[in-house]
Amino acid sequence: MEAYVQALNYAIPFFVALILIEILVAARMKADVIRSMDTLASLSSGLSNVIKDVLGLTVIIVSYAWLVDKIALFHIKSTVLVYVFAFIGKDFAGYWVHRIAHQVNYFWNHHIVHHSSEEFNLGCALRQSISEWFSITFVFLIPIALLGVPAEVVAIISPLHLFAQYWYHTRLIGRMGFLEKIIVTPSHHRVHHAINKIYLDKNLSQIFIIWDKLFGTFQEELDDEPPVYGVKRPVRTWNPFIINFIHLRQLIVDAWRTSSYLDKLLIWFKPTGWRPADVVDKYPLKVINDVHDYDKYYPKLSFAIQTWSWVQYMFIFLMTMFFFNTIAEVETLWIFVYGAYLFLCICSMTMLMDRSIYAWLVEVVKSAVGLGLILYAGDWFGLGNYWSNGIYLVAGYFVLSAAIVTYFHFSEINKSNTQLQVA
Repeated sequence: MEAYVQALNYAIPFFVALILIEILVAARMKADVIRSMDTLASLSSGLSNVIKDVLGLTVIIVSYAWLVDKIALFHIKSTVLVYVFAFIGKDFAGYWVHRIAHQVNYFWNHHIVHHSSEEFNLGCALRQSISEWFSITFVFLIPIALLGVPAEVVAIISPLHLFAQYWYHTRLIGRMGFLEKIIVTPSHHRVHHAINKIYLDKNLSQIFIIWDKLFGTFQEELDDEPPVYGVKRPVRTWNPFIINFIHLRQLIVDAWRTSSYLDKLLIWFKPTGWRPADVVDKYPLKVINDVHDYDKYYPKLSFAIQTWSWVQYMFIFLMTMFFFNTIAEVETLWIFVYGAYLFLCICSMTMLMDRSIYAWLVEVVKSAVGLGLILYAGDWFGLGNYWSNGIYLVAGYFVLSAAIVTYFHFSEINKSNTQLQVA
């Protein structure tokens, strides 16, 4: 875990720096590819994902180390060629896991958050799942396990394989010549994130585009069909916790409502989006039919609320990085308390971004809980060991944030909602 945290200390600033570069380049090119609250929602989703990872909330059904130990037919040394082979094997597994996530109702819930942005930029690459409690990747790693690829090799190439999927989430890079035939490029991945009928569930490869061409899921980006991004049933929220479980909730509701006991079972394994016939008739859902004629989700927020949302994110980010780098000094119970509290902070912030009428109440609760933790422990999870006056800054932030969000509620959000009801 400490090694993972140290990797985050380098990876997170690197990802954020690339996003800032994309913003500057987009402004120079006068390209409309960034929306403030959408990007903030993506950053918040990325933060919730790494918090979940640090808390270890994913169950490893079968680890690769166990797999290779039990089924390997050969024992090979860690050479350069073995690393290359392992990378290709990992990419093969990634293609099939990704394909299943797109084609099976239950597994789509693990992946919907990544496609939930109605923009396509480096920020949306950070929208990673917190609802994936277990992984089936090990099934598709069986081929390299049989050949005896060492576990330490897979442990090294796995994060590299993940990070290598970040750069191509952009609209600022056009086609890349001969590379289009070899690797996944921004053009390929724009197709993958699009909801145009011709683009749906295409280009599922992660590094090498060859898998799509071999297995019939490749689609070139067409000049006369500009990609439109998002999901067919729009999530219409910035809250990563709602987005991560919105599809699962719908599956549960549909399974409950259908009168067919067979459908209650089959709904989980049917193609993504499938619903029982009796439920579709009685409880229709809004689906985008014309991708070129619908309004993107973007609640009208004042400049003040947008600015405060970014300030909130910076405080949450700093508290998160402090948590990551002092986790070894915190008792196990309090690790989960801190993690849960950070989730509450992210939820509260994004509720304000959604203009929820309950945002102020959740913010007050969040601040009260934070102050309660300080009073109980006389410190903020060991912050006093590094900065004696830091506790006063944290306490002051809690008081200020509750006051500011409450002000926004009564001066702007509640007032505008009342005016809409009257109109």
